[in-house]
Amino acid sequence: MDKNIYALLTPLALGFILIEMSLCLLYRKHFISFQEAVANFGTALGNQTMNVLVAVGVYESYGWLWSNFRLIENLEMNIGTFIILLFAIDFIFYWVHRWGHSINIMWAAHSPHHSAEEMNFFVALRASVTQRLFSFLFFWPLTLIGFKPVDIYMLTGIHLFISFLHHTEFIPKLWTWIEYLFTTPSHHRVHHGINFSYLDKNFGEFLIIWDRLFGTYAEEEEKVVYGMYNPPLSFNPITINFHYYRILWNDAKATSSWIDKIRIWFMPLSWRPRDLPLKEALAEVTVTNQKRYRPEMFDHARPYLVVHIVLSVILMMFIIDPNSPWTITERWLGSFLLWHAIINWSGILESKGWLYKSEVVRLILSCLLIIYFYDQPIDHPLSIAYLIICSSSLAWTRRYFRFEKRRVQLTQYAHD
Repeated sequence: MDKNIYALLTPLALGFILIEMSLCLLYRKHFISFQEAVANFGTALGNQTMNVLVAVGVYESYGWLWSNFRLIENLEMNIGTFIILLFAIDFIFYWVHRWGHSINIMWAAHSPHHSAEEMNFFVALRASVTQRLFSFLFFWPLTLIGFKPVDIYMLTGIHLFISFLHHTEFIPKLWTWIEYLFTTPSHHRVHHGINFSYLDKNFGEFLIIWDRLFGTYAEEEEKVVYGMYNPPLSFNPITINFHYYRILWNDAKATSSWIDKIRIWFMPLSWRPRDLPLKEALAEVTVTNQKRYRPEMFDHARPYLVVHIVLSVILMMFIIDPNSPWTITERWLGSFLLWHAIINWSGILESKGWLYKSEVVRLILSCLLIIYFYDQPIDHPLSIAYLIICSSSLAWTRRYFRFEKRRVQLTQYAHD
């Protein structure tokens, strides 16, 4: 594997994020909140480490299918085959996306994306570590036609970037013919809505015609309320990623039926084991009664987090870029450091008491390992620069993040 489409698209996505942030400042729009943006971005960085593993799995398994069972021998990429493959990926993804809202285990993989309570480009990056894996369980028939694994993986990345562009409130409804054929930001805002009239609508990522054909289309009319019912109430990427898995696991443990312990993972979201109580009827979350999760974060956290987000993006690029000088072992260690960082960000955002010790350990480990990766002497300018960053960060952490000054005030939803 000599290229990673995500490494190529990442700078482009970051560029769009900077544009949206600039527009929010220019027009004084409150489409982006700092805490959720950091949580979303951290979740995205962690997800990129999973994409590397998914890519390896795709190239191996899809490669075997393509080598042994393809129907068309020499199917090369040109404008025609590019469009056909894009349409095929979009059609398959429509159903994968739709099943992701109706089957428990697939909702567990997809729900982290919907747990965001805003709509912006940061939300577009908020995907679970298992969602990409689940998606690629369904694209394999394309290899039987004759499409090469590298082309499938590349185009699914492009397809994902198309969907990235839908996650914004800046773009209103577009021309009628565009709205009729293609998925637009207006359509995707509806998809993220928890208004009862918007639930389980507009699953298309590139074309909205699938929703029109299969009866899942809804027009954007009333103001969209974003989020999910039974949300994780956390900025911790581990909690965000595995919140619904934990719910299913607890139900599987609670039921005495061995069949139901298995069935629950593959049944509709409303299904319950026979010996467990039925789910309570949902009270609709509206614009007037929604209470967003906004815990109080440590003082002086913003500049610290901005600096370490930039450093983590650089770290991520060394991990996922196939042309990176790092070895496989160094990429694994780098992935560990990256996950340690984004977990600690949640501790800063939520004023957690464990954050101080964890951040001190992370900073020291990061400093030692990064210098080791570059194989530079301690007096090398890069080593000195990173030592300065680490020592400054340690001083900042000691001064502002050492004590739990306040008890986190968790915002409760209306049903509490």
